[in-house]
Amino acid sequence: MRLVRFPALLLVAMASVLMAPQLASAALPWANCKPAGYQCAKLGVQLDRSGAVPGTLTLDVKRRPAPVPATTAVVALAGGPGQAAVPFAADFAQIFASTLADKDMLVFNQRGTGNSGRISCPAFRRKTGSVRRVVQECSLQLGAKRAFYTTAQSVEDLESIRVAGGYSKLIIYGVSYGTKVALAYAAAHPAAVSSLILDSVVTPEGPDALRRSSLAAIPRAIGDDLCGEDACVSSGGDATGQLQNLAANLSLTRYSGGVYSGSGKRFTARIDAEGLLNVLMAGDLNPALRAELPGAVNAARTGDKQPLLRLSARAAGLENTASLAARKPDGFQAAAADSLAETTLYYATICEEITTFPWTRGAPTSQRITEAGAAVKALPAETFGIFGKSIALSGLPSSCIGWSVAGPPPAAPGALPNVPVLVLDGQADLRTPLEDAQNVAARFPLAQTVAVPDTGHSVVSAEDGTCAKTAVTTFLAGGVAAVCSPAPTVFSPTATPPRKLSQVKAASDMPAKAGRTLNAFAASLLDGRRQVIGEAIGLGKYPKSVGGLRSGSILVKTATKLQFRSYEYVSGVTVSGTLTRRSSTFRIGGRAAARGTITLKADGSASGRLGGKRFSKQPAGSAARAGKTDELPTLAEAVALGRRLVR
Repeated sequence: MRLVRFPALLLVAMASVLMAPQLASAALPWANCKPAGYQCAKLGVQLDRSGAVPGTLTLDVKRRPAPVPATTAVVALAGGPGQAAVPFAADFAQIFASTLADKDMLVFNQRGTGNSGRISCPAFRRKTGSVRRVVQECSLQLGAKRAFYTTAQSVEDLESIRVAGGYSKLIIYGVSYGTKVALAYAAAHPAAVSSLILDSVVTPEGPDALRRSSLAAIPRAIGDDLCGEDACVSSGGDATGQLQNLAANLSLTRYSGGVYSGSGKRFTARIDAEGLLNVLMAGDLNPALRAELPGAVNAARTGDKQPLLRLSARAAGLENTASLAARKPDGFQAAAADSLAETTLYYATICEEITTFPWTRGAPTSQRITEAGAAVKALPAETFGIFGKSIALSGLPSSCIGWSVAGPPPAAPGALPNVPVLVLDGQADLRTPLEDAQNVAARFPLAQTVAVPDTGHSVVSAEDGTCAKTAVTTFLAGGVAAVCSPAPTVFSPTATPPRKLSQVKAASDMPAKAGRTLNAFAASLLDGRRQVIGEAIGLGKYPKSVGGLRSGSILVKTATKLQFRSYEYVSGVTVSGTLTRRSSTFRIGGRAAARGTITLKADGSASGRLGGKRFSKQPAGSAARAGKTDELPTLAEAVALGRRLVR
């Protein structure tokens, strides 16, 4: 077990509306709240509906009422477990706009999240400690109430809201873990379900603690979806084979090396096979990171470990470059940074209710460790795809093996109703792979399945295009959703980062060293912009700064002004200056470079002096392309994508 640091609160739930909670049997006391056109209410429910464990909690509920009295509501369930849904109300309303003329839209923060009886464990405030022991300590700190934050309780909370709201039917839209709640509700209350929309699907039995479907999907998601049609030729081709070889190497030895913070400070990062899998999973939620993976893997194959280590640091958080707890372990979801409450609820749900752990429920930790090892040893090696058995007990098993369960195992999933179902999944999603979505769709005679190319987790929010959104609109209107065709993506796989200046092609009509330096400068600008955009997606806000690949950093001064500070992408070539929409002048330094200055003008032309020689290049040159924004989203667009991702 590694020493870990638990992340600070970054996601802030919407402020609560000041009103007294009502009993679950009472009608919801709706009151107008922000933004205009919405109403909020509080609903009190029992912690334990059997009454054996005393206590109550208050559910935070919000709705957008239809212009006419409605008896049907569209309910949106967020991911997690641990992600509050109320802050996404306006985003959900846009998705369902076509059907809200005669239906209300409901969102609520599931118990333990936001203002719905938020829970937290002091154990997660500790900066160090093994994952197993800290999670075990959390279970003891929560006490008996830890048994009452599972899917079954959320299902009955939703039923209480439906009854108190006076609705006869619900159209349920779930994302990630929200799909598990949606399916469980449909099984428990089939007469109340009108239809289901499932985005990034968790099976009713899932998630699988050993991640077998995710591991099996890697060759398809990486080799076919991301790198199909020779998209990864510039990163060596055969992405699946390279991943398999790298995973085998990392199962035997960890790679380590320097990565750089936004202040330019050097940290030592480490990555093993588990860390590589974490990078793959993090790519589900960040297309910029996913696009860099094949090039980074190919670089590692040829001895350049820094691109891979930088990806690992970005995936897990620079202060905790290879730790399991820097993000939620892969299962329902993972996120770049979690609040204390989100982390607590996540473990309280998964460690308490998952039935696929390879040990006897309630057994002592020592017995669980023995049973888990024996169970994995008995499985064929191919069970775990390109990673092999070394990866089997990382993630959820290593986190939950010390959790002290408080309740009985959840009941087996019940029969599902024969209602219309729209199933959406990204072809690049490894967290909730397409194969799981197809498995669930097969259980509904009236299901439609839409696979979205070049898209990871939370497809309605994450896709570049509008295919999934259009599918939702068509489905709600009673139609048949169209097949999503591959479309150009701004996050296509990047080339293998050059390690040396000699690996950079020289610009034409220039001395070789100066020509290579010019193109190294162009590649540095492009890489820097990619890092800023990737961080913006991961954080859902403007990053203050990002680190260089081999040294240096970028200060994000505004959405359109990036200050490069000795930014080193190609070894021995540093770039300093401020990139703006207007004319920008940069100083080129470093031991390998043809030193000098480069001015990049608003029209895309580049000129200056390198190695004592003047040059001038028109917009067709690669330096000019690097300064433009047509091939990447703007920083504002990246922030918007990060904010709307339902994880």
